[in-house]
Order: sequence, then C-alpha cells, then structure tokens
Amino acid sequence: MAGGVRFLGLVCLISLCLAAYGGAAFVAPMDLDAHRSAALETFVPKDGSFGSLEETYEALKTFQILGLKEGAELSQATCPLVSQSLASSSSKLKDLFNALRVNSLLDCKLDANILKDVTSRLQAVKDATSLLDLYYAVQSMLLIKHLIEFPCLVNYKRKKLFIHLTWFVIQEKGFAVALSDADGFFHSIKSFSQSDGRWRYSTNGGEASTFAAGLALEALAGVISLSETEIDQSMIAIVKNDITKLFDSIESYDDGTLYFDEKQVDAKEYRGPLSTTSSVVRGVTAFAAAASGKLNIPKDKIVGLAKFFLSIGTPGSPKDFFYQIDSLSCLESNRQPLPVPGTVDIDYCENLHYCPLIAVPLILSLPEAVLSSTSKDPLKVKVSTVFGSSSPPLTVKLVRGLSSDAKDISALEGKELKFDSESSTHYLDMVSLNVDVGQYSLIFEIVLDESEHANTYAAGVRVQVPVLITGFIKIDGAELSVLDANGESVESKQKCWFVQVLDHRSGMSIVDQEILVLVQLVRLDLSNEKAVSLSANHLQKLRLSFQLTTPLGHTFKPHQVFLKLRHESKVEHIFLVGNTGKQFKIVLDFLGLVEKFYYLSGRYDIQLTVGDVAMENSFLRAIGHLDLDLPEASEKSTRPPSQPVDSSLRFGPKPEISHIFRAPEKRPPKELSVTFSVLTLLPLLVFVVGYDFSCLDGAQPMDPPVSWSFAMVCFEWLSVLITCFTSLMQLIRLGVNLKNFPSSAAPAAFAVLFHAGIAAVLSLYLLFWLKLDLFTTLKALSFLGAFLVFVGHRTLSYLASASAKLKSS
Repeated sequence: MAGGVRFLGLVCLISLCLAAYGGAAFVAPMDLDAHRSAALETFVPKDGSFGSLEETYEALKTFQILGLKEGAELSQATCPLVSQSLASSSSKLKDLFNALRVNSLLDCKLDANILKDVTSRLQAVKDATSLLDLYYAVQSMLLIKHLIEFPCLVNYKRKKLFIHLTWFVIQEKGFAVALSDADGFFHSIKSFSQSDGRWRYSTNGGEASTFAAGLALEALAGVISLSETEIDQSMIAIVKNDITKLFDSIESYDDGTLYFDEKQVDAKEYRGPLSTTSSVVRGVTAFAAAASGKLNIPKDKIVGLAKFFLSIGTPGSPKDFFYQIDSLSCLESNRQPLPVPGTVDIDYCENLHYCPLIAVPLILSLPEAVLSSTSKDPLKVKVSTVFGSSSPPLTVKLVRGLSSDAKDISALEGKELKFDSESSTHYLDMVSLNVDVGQYSLIFEIVLDESEHANTYAAGVRVQVPVLITGFIKIDGAELSVLDANGESVESKQKCWFVQVLDHRSGMSIVDQEILVLVQLVRLDLSNEKAVSLSANHLQKLRLSFQLTTPLGHTFKPHQVFLKLRHESKVEHIFLVGNTGKQFKIVLDFLGLVEKFYYLSGRYDIQLTVGDVAMENSFLRAIGHLDLDLPEASEKSTRPPSQPVDSSLRFGPKPEISHIFRAPEKRPPKELSVTFSVLTLLPLLVFVVGYDFSCLDGAQPMDPPVSWSFAMVCFEWLSVLITCFTSLMQLIRLGVNLKNFPSSAAPAAFAVLFHAGIAAVLSLYLLFWLKLDLFTTLKALSFLGAFLVFVGHRTLSYLASASAKLKSS
C-alpha cells in the first residue's frame, strides 16, 4: 500500500513537471475569457468612480478592447468631471488630455464654446520646453479633431455604432481644429531627439529615455494629422531613421521575445520594460498611421514584441494591465480609419473602411506540447493573431527538428502540416515518422497562400518551439546479487524482470516483478510485501544492473536513477546509479562503506527510483531487503545522525490529561458561623438601644457628643470581647497546648516574662485607644520592645537547643 502511494506521488510529480514544461515553453494567444474576468477584478470602481480621469480612461479603454459592457453607467458621475476640467482655466494640460480621452469613450455632451477656448489654449503651447507639454497639447487637439472628422463611436453596452453627441454641437457652432504652424510644432518636438533614437523630456538637459521616444512619436503623428499643409518629407524620413535606430537597441530573450527597456534614467523617470515597450508600440503604430510611406520594421521584431506582451500573462496592477491590453490592441488591429465622403450618418459609420499600418503579427502555438507515442498523439499547430482571431489562408511547414543534444532529425525535415478546417489547426502524424521519445526543438515556417496578405500580416518568420515526446520504457535484465571480495557470486543470483502490466481496475501502469530463484520462477503479488531477500557482510558487495530501452529499441537514459538503502533505524543512504553503454549498474563495496553506514548492522530495505519527463512508466519501487552484518563500532567512530521526529507524533493529538483538583479545606461548623455573625451585629443593637434609653420619659436626649461617645465605647468593648472569644475558639480548634512549655526554672521564667510582655503591649494598645497620646505610647512601646527582644531571644534559644537534642537522640 505504501509503495503504491509513493508511486502515485512520483506520477503526480512528473505530471507537474510536464505541465510546467508545456506551459513555459512558448507563448499562446491571449485567453480573452480569463482576461475579462481578471479585468473585472482589477478595475473595481469605488463610489461610482475609478478615481482620477486617467485611471477612468484606462479602465474604460480596457473594458472596450475586451468587449465588456461594464463602464457605461459611469457617465452620470464622470461627465460632470470632464466638463469641469475642460471649463477650468487652472486645469493643467495633462488634465485636459485625460478629460478629452474619457469623453471619447463616454460621449459626454460638451459645450462647443468651451472646446473653442481649450483649442486656443492648446495651440499656444508651441514653444514649450517640456516634451510632455507638447505631447498633451497635440494629443488633445487630435482628440477634438476626431470629434469632427471621425464622429463614430461604439456603444460597448449595446455593441452598436452611433454618432458623437458633441459632433452635432460642434457642427452647429462650425469650427475646425488645425495647426497653422505645424512645422514649428514638428521642429519643437524633434529638438528633443537624440542620435540613438531615444528622446529627452526637456531641452534643459537630462538623460535620454526610450519611454519618451514613444511619446514623441505619438506627438509627431498628431502634428502630421493636424497640419493644414504637408510636412516636409525629409523631416519624416529623419524620424523614420530614428525609429530604425531605436529598434537597433531592442533587448531580446533566448526564445525570440523582444522588448524595450530604459538605460540609466533617473529613478523618478524610470519606467519598467512593460510600460516602455508599450509606449514605443503606441508611438510607432501612431506614426505609421499618420506618415506616408512604409516603416522599415522587420517582421520578426513585430512578432517578438507581440510574444513579449503575451508572455506576461495577467498583470497584477491596473496600469500594467492597461499597458498590455492597449499594446496588443495596437498590434491586433493596427488600422487607420479613413473618412468616407458624403453625409455623416449611421451608414457612414457602418461603411467606414480602414487601411493597414504595420504588419499584424501571427502567433504560432501548440495546443499540446507533450505528445505520447503510446496513445499516438499527432502534432497540432494553431496560427492566429494575438487576440486569437483567425489567420488568413496559410501553410505551416516543419522546416527542421533538433534533438536535445542539438542533432538534426532527418525525419522531421521539410514536412508540410495538413490543415483541419473544423478545428482550424494544422497537424502532422508523428507516429509514421518513427520519432523516438525525448525532447525536441521544432522549427516552423508560416507561408501565406495569397500574396496580397504579405503586407498585412507578419508571416515568413521561422518560429522555434520545444516539444516533448513521451513513451513506454522497457526494463530488461534487472539483476540483484551479492558478490564476494573477488567479484564472484556467493549466492544464487536473483534476477528481477520488471514487467509493465496494466491494472484494469484503475487503468494505471504499474510495476510487476518476477523473481527467478534457483531456476524457479516466482511471480510476486503486488498486494503483498514479498520481495527479494539477501544477506551480506562487510567483506562482500551488492550489485544491481538493468537495461532501459525505448519503444524503438534505443537505449534510454533517464534523468533520475537512484538506489536507496534504508536501515531499520530509519537511517537512509542514497546512491546514484550510473550507466556504462547500454546497461545501468552500481556495485556497493561494504568494506569501504562501513563508516558511511555508521557500523549499523541489521535489515536494510532496498528501493529503486527511475524517473524522467519522457518516461510514462516512471516508478519508485521497493525491490527487497538486505540483512547486512557489519563490525562493531569503535569509540571514535561517527555516530548516526538523529532522525527527525515523526510529524504525526509531534503534531498529533496528545494523551488526555485527567485533572485532580485540591480537596476544599474543612469549614467551621455552621453553628459557630451563625454565632459569630450574631456577635458581630450585637454592638450595633447596643448602640441603637443606648441612644433610645436616653430619650425616655420625655427627657431631652444627651448632647450628641456624649451619646455618641457612650455608644462608641460600648461598641469597642464588645468588639474586643468578640475578637478574644473568636481567637480563643480558633486556638482551641487548631489544638493549641502547652506541651513544649519549658520545665526548667530559668527558661520557664523567661517564657512567662515573654508572654507577659506581649500582654503588656496589647494593654498599651488599649490605653492608647482610651486616653494616651501617640508620643507617650511610642516611648512606653520602645522599652517594652527591648524587653520583649531580650526575653524572647532567651526563650527561643532554649526551644531550639531542646529540639536539636531531641533529634540527635
């Protein structure tokens, strides 16, 4: 039973390794359902708002890209903030930019006069010394222009096209947005550029930034769109050259993933790889939409950037989430809307057409990166866009296949995959190719079937993905024997053929064992604890050997082959089993292992572990036990280490504790308690009666001081009598006696004087209460105290000496 549990644990461990291998090997298109759920958990409004207008835009834009209906109900709470920001003369350029961005999604009805004032304010920012001010100004004017020229919006609550409400207001007022001095704006922004393709934030100095390069490209794209005249093409060509230089500094991983990162930027201006790469992607796609001509960006770099955003998974912060979704949206639908001449109505929005900007990356992914040769799994490949949209007609070719040791596999060269239209997957039958188990790197190439798609999609790029082929490994010639010092067998060899059988009840491959002892074949029942039994001493050796072969008959070398010997005292020894050619063999010389075994004789359980990610029948199996006789340990020999305490004993339930409480002390009789209570209340009765007698026969009561003094004296004397009576009763109850009173004349005299001194002190206390003052009392007490010390010391000394003589006798 324990062996089966360990085997299941090993199977689970290998399954986790396979899952990790397949999950981390390559990127796949975005799972929109998972990202929609994550977006609803990441962007959570509080009191009907997401916070600032910038955070509101990022949340609404993410919802719009993912096709979520949430966010439309925020119009009532957010639109007043948008109008307030635009109407306020103290609003910063960033606030105006964010307000216009939110308006582009919520369609707030804005005042045309306010938009005119905002436009005039934005056009006066040409000579700004900050790149961010120019960026906010240009992008804000571009948003206002889009309200006029591109009035179509998508109602993501009803998923229908409609016309901006603000567009009708602008048409009534009749004003346009354009840059009369577009060249001046262009040169102002270009003055921030550097020779390596990066840009600075300010003309007053500072380090260059890759993130700023993306903002600058977006701003230049806005200037081109707002210009009334055509921008000088030589300046556009210079910017395109800057983009080429910027892509020359791109960072890369070994799997072809590409990204941008900052280099030595101040801590307050540093941005991470995600935000920096997102800024560059937005800037490049915006500039490609505005500028004429084609950008010279290699398609493999576009695919590499798409792989970077997909490899992130699900970001944890709202801003990173927006960066990822917004960038992938630019790569998924990098098209520019072109206005249609004629009347602006719903037909205008529905007939709006687009032109491609840069190539759309195609992502090649494998639904299953682990293939089983036992179940004859085919190799399946899917090609789609970053959001999982269908790809155009294309052909997937397996160009090359490499084994784990980088050797070419001739059977995997130049194979064209077949296409299944129902599942939209390309597949290849791996069984017919006679590919053995192991890890492989497959190199694919995507070829578009129609030439007109060549400029629209990034195809023709070779993609390398890892694949793991698993199989059933055969175990042959397992032999366990004890050898003497010269290597000859002293016992009959017990050969163990590990035969893989299938448990029809569970459907799981398990390890059966057949043992041949003295030419007699014995099959072991796995439900019992029967196994190989051997014995040896310190002058002998233990040898284990076996062979592993793949389904195609090749020698298989697993990642893990261990032999473990466990003493009955739970001391374990693990040995690595090496291989020589086609055979795995280990020889344990007990003479050299005596100290390592801590001179512990007795029974050792033998356990063999064979495991590999490509081995479907990996096992951890107890194959028998060995009775080992070792010499006695010397005084200087190393002691075995202390074994850890069993967790079930350490943290399990403790034995029940039976509490024995102390028996309650014996209480006085009930009659004594009642008598004491009555005597305690008696002075109060005397006080009341004495006061009433003074008022009999119509006589006037005594003066209050006299009557009260008389009552108090009676009370005190009764209290003294009661205390004396109670003390006497307690002394009698405790068994007070005079057995130890001195019998000699001198000690008896000192004892009598000692008790008389105590009585004198008590009498002095009574006189102090009746008539003596404090100072007179203290003088008398000082003499009585000295007298008591002297006679008490003599009395106690006699009692101590008498007790010592009694004990010694």
